[in-house]
Formats: sequence, structure tokens, C-alpha cells
Amino acid sequence: MNQLPTQTDAWGIVDSFQNASGEWMPTPAESRRAVLAAMGEDPDDPRPPPPSPVRVVRQGEALDLGDTGELSLEGGGVRRINGRLPDDVPLGYHDFRPDRGDRAVRVIVTPAACRLPSSPRIWGWATQLYAVRSARSWGIGDLGDLRRLARWSARELGAGMLLVNPLHAALPIVPQQSSPYYPSSRRYRNPLYLRVEDVPGAETIGPDLERLAVAGRALNARRRIDRDRVFSLKLGALEMLWRRVGADERDERLERYRREQGGALREYAVFCVLAEHHRAGWRVWPEEHRRPDAPAVARFADAHADRVRFHEWLQWLFDEQLARASELLPVMQDLPIGVDPAGADAWAWQDVLATDVAVGAPPDRYIKDGQDWGLPPFVPHRLRAAAYEPFVQTIRATLRNAGALRIDHVMGLFRLFWVPWGRRPVDGVYVRYPADDLLGIVALESARANAFVVGEDLGTVEEGVREQLADRCILSYRLLWFEPEPPARYPRLALSAVTTHDLPTIAGLWSGADVRHQREIGLSPNEGGLAEMRDRLRRFTGVANDAPASVVIEKAHRVLASAPSIIVSATLDDALATEERPNMPGTMNEWPNWSLALPAPLEELEQAALPRAVAAALRIRDSAPERQPCVPDNSGRDSAAP
Repeated sequence: MNQLPTQTDAWGIVDSFQNASGEWMPTPAESRRAVLAAMGEDPDDPRPPPPSPVRVVRQGEALDLGDTGELSLEGGGVRRINGRLPDDVPLGYHDFRPDRGDRAVRVIVTPAACRLPSSPRIWGWATQLYAVRSARSWGIGDLGDLRRLARWSARELGAGMLLVNPLHAALPIVPQQSSPYYPSSRRYRNPLYLRVEDVPGAETIGPDLERLAVAGRALNARRRIDRDRVFSLKLGALEMLWRRVGADERDERLERYRREQGGALREYAVFCVLAEHHRAGWRVWPEEHRRPDAPAVARFADAHADRVRFHEWLQWLFDEQLARASELLPVMQDLPIGVDPAGADAWAWQDVLATDVAVGAPPDRYIKDGQDWGLPPFVPHRLRAAAYEPFVQTIRATLRNAGALRIDHVMGLFRLFWVPWGRRPVDGVYVRYPADDLLGIVALESARANAFVVGEDLGTVEEGVREQLADRCILSYRLLWFEPEPPARYPRLALSAVTTHDLPTIAGLWSGADVRHQREIGLSPNEGGLAEMRDRLRRFTGVANDAPASVVIEKAHRVLASAPSIIVSATLDDALATEERPNMPGTMNEWPNWSLALPAPLEELEQAALPRAVAAALRIRDSAPERQPCVPDNSGRDSAAP
């Protein structure tokens, strides 16, 4: 099909796009007006975006700053600049102040590419942490369970990484948000995942805490996770610990964490206390509390200082427990495409977000009406005007205490499909982003965290996107369910797997249970597409049509092991022959999305035969080093590397 040229205006709005059928769709005029209004512009007379106050450059590349002046380095020191940026400026976030004028320019010097895993090939589990429960869990998998899973996977099975669902914070109220891809904040984490017994001083509490623990562990008898009940029990226990031991602020580790996080942590904690007070997200709060810089917010924070410190303490506890869980194995953190419009990040960055539109997807062969995900996008020129600071904070926070990063819907770094509120996805508009700048920031934070990066590039991918990702050493995704070629032909610069949380498990597809589940809840499954997946599975594995699911699962991973990809992964759902998928797209309450625990506890998982067979299948890969498909600049000089 012919690629027609598209035009992008000064605000990033694209005049047309190619749909899943190959047809060119013009941007509706009324939708363009709605998008401009959501950006804060007058649709009849939009103002041109101001000049960008930020320049992003790969280390060693030429950059003409257009003037003489002084460059203040992030790590300290000042360099005299005579128009051109010297080649030896270290990696980091620097500030250039020209001799003429008083407007500083943020200069971000990045490495050429992201880090890659230290081993030429690794394998690992992909799992939903909430689903990985042990006998010590309080109805939900926690960071203690993650630590145990990492220890078993690394020491006994030879795994090289663990991929977990997003662990980001939800609104601190009930009902608790079940979707990990609809976070209140992408900078801070969800206390539901704390192991209460591992909180400093927990051993001194005694019977009161034990009563809560007994009630929490009793929730493990139910397969469906009751987040509201878990929230109530854990919050009660943590409040008890705070009153007795946590309020002693002499712990230097806590104080160091507060200093490192600075105003962002306090702002987040104040939001949490306000959300508790109003029992809702910020969009329905009284006007005096709707902006973080409002005088009434400062007065509220002072009046509730102890509760603000409590929420800061919760984040420190999470930071400490996640660090311990990540000691033995890189834990790949998952970055959602956006945030809850009523949540903490949207409150803090409301001037940088378009809060009257939502990110979504145009109609395609699988979802004919398109999708509206309800997540507000960054306004491109406002993000640049903020020197990309919200994006920097988001990437840095998600990489904290992690060895790797998965960027959900990585195509969103290039363009996002904006759906104006009150309109259908078919009326949506594509808006472009400064992808090269954003990829450079990802590479810089990857280098600082010594972490590798995977971009989830499934679905409709624009021409040239995968090439740009490969140039930055961001690993692609390859799935057995989607690829017509056998795994032996997958690219090396990839994470390869059989399935993901949104797609059928092997047992669900093989047995027909996935189709049955969809029919039972009133969906119209794409039976032709699912039959094609099953036929591909049968051909690649060579199994008979009546083969047991356990045999198919093991053989599927032996086939997957032939992929030359740097990473291969298996889900714990498949390792336990689970028939239910974690999430059923297109449903709300019809399916227990993000709320099903694994069918066996962690203790049984460690002893079961099938997980060990899957691990053995993935370990058999030839690990001889091969020529790297790209060579990241891992030796760049960084002025502020930890």
C-alpha cells in the first residue's frame, strides 16, 4: 500500500492517518478544534507554541546553541560556551545561560542508546505480582512474595529477570482501582504490595497485629482478590505501626529518602491526605484544593502534618522492600501509557496535561468501535516548555530499584491517538511527540539506572518506529500468538514470548476455555483469529490435537527457546496451566480483570513439575555471544551518575 504524506502542525496535530484497513482518514475539523481547546488554545486563533527552552543531544554530536554563555553542569562546575557545545560535556541535565538575555536553556546530553543486559541471552518469568500469593500473603501477592519468587527463580532455575505488572499507586480510597494500568501516580507505588511483617518494628506489636494478619491470610482462600478488604486490613496495620514505631523520625534512611525525593514526595503525600479527606480524586474537590500551589492546600498540609508524614513513610517502606526484592534478580518495572485523570500526577501536572481528552486507539479489525482508555495525554509543546521534567521524573521513578523497564504502548513516544471527551474513538486525532528527545531521555535514565529497556510495540506500528527503537537499543516485542514465522526467525533485539496478560493463555487457547469464557460473558470472540493461533501453536510444536495442555506448554517454550532474541519470557499463568487470562479487553465488570490469583500458592509453584520444565526449556538456548545488533554507549561520562 502506498504511504501518503501527512502534515503535522505546530501543535503536533496530524492532518490524516492510515487506519488498520490501509485507508487514509482525514482528521475531522471539529475534532481538531476540540484538541486545540484541550491544549488550552483558542481554536479560532491558536497561539504559536513558544520557542523550546530545552535541547536534547547525543553525547559528542554537534549542537549549536547560537550564542556565547555559561553552561552550569548538573554535577557541579561551569563551562564557558562559545556557541557550540563541546564534545566532552558529560551526560546529564545542564543549564545554558546566554550572555544576551536572561532565558536559560536546559541542555540534556544523552548516551547514544540504552543499556543492554549484561548476558548475551537471558530468560525470565512475566507475572502479575498481585496474583503471586504465599501462605504469608494478606490476600494479595506482595513484595515479600516477589523477593521469594526472585530468589527461587535465580538460584534454582537460572532466571535472568522478572517482569511484573505496574506497581504504581492507586487513589488511597475505596473502592480500590483494580487496573494497574490506571494509576494515580507513575512516580510513587501502591502500599497494597507492602509486606506488613517486614516493616521495621512489626515484631514488637504482638496480638493486635496478629489479629489483622490472620484476617488477611484468610483472604487467600478466595481466588478472586478483594482489594478493598486488603486495603482496609493493611492500612489499619500500617497506621498501628506508624503510631507505635513509624512516627519516630530518627531513622536516617527515611530522612535520606525524603531529602532525595524533595518536594515531589511531599506534594504526593499531601494529595493522598486530601483524597482521603474528600474521599475522591481532585477533579471534584472544592476549588481551593484543586491546585497544588494554592494557599489553602499549604494550610491543609500544615494542619495534617502527621498524616502527610505517614504517606511519605509508606513510600519509603515500599522503596526499601522493593530494593530488597530486586537484589538477586533484575525486576523489570512496567510503565503504563498514562495516569488517572483524577489522580496525583494529573493534579500535580494539570498545566502540562490535556485533561479534556483521553488517549485511545482508532477502530481496527479486532475492536471495530475503537478504544478510549480514559487517560489524559501530555500536551507536546507544554511538555517541552517544562523542559520534559514530568517525563524525566516518570521514567526515573519507574526505574528506581529496578533492573529493567517495559514501556507499555511505546508507540506513544512517537504519537498518541487523542479522543475528545464526549466523542467516539472514530472521531479521534493523532498528535505527534518529539520522539527523538524522549528516546534520548529514556537512554540517559537507562544508563543511570544500569537498566535495559523493552518497548511494547504490538499492534499498529508506524513505519520507521521499530528502526528508531532499535537504534536506541530498545528491545522490541515478539509474540508466538502474532508472528507468522517460527521463533527461530525472530529478531535478536527483542523480548520474545508466547502471550501477554491481554491474550489467551496456552491452556485457555488449547482447551477452548478462552472462547467459552468470552461467550459466557456476552462477548463475540474472534474465533477465526483464535483458531489461527491454535493452528500455529500445533504446527510449531508438532503436537497432536488431543495432546494434554501441560505437554503443549512445555513444547511451546522449547520452540520459543530457539529464538535468537536477547530475552525470552514465560508467564507464571502458563507455568501453572491456567486457563483464565488476567485481563479481558473490552470488559468492565463482566470479567474479574486484574483480580485473579494464580491457582496455586508460591509454595506449590516452587515444587510443581511444569514450572521447572518450562524453565529447563528456556535454559537450553545456546548462549554463545553473537554480534550485537546495536552497541550502546555504556562508557559515556555522566556528571551525576549514582
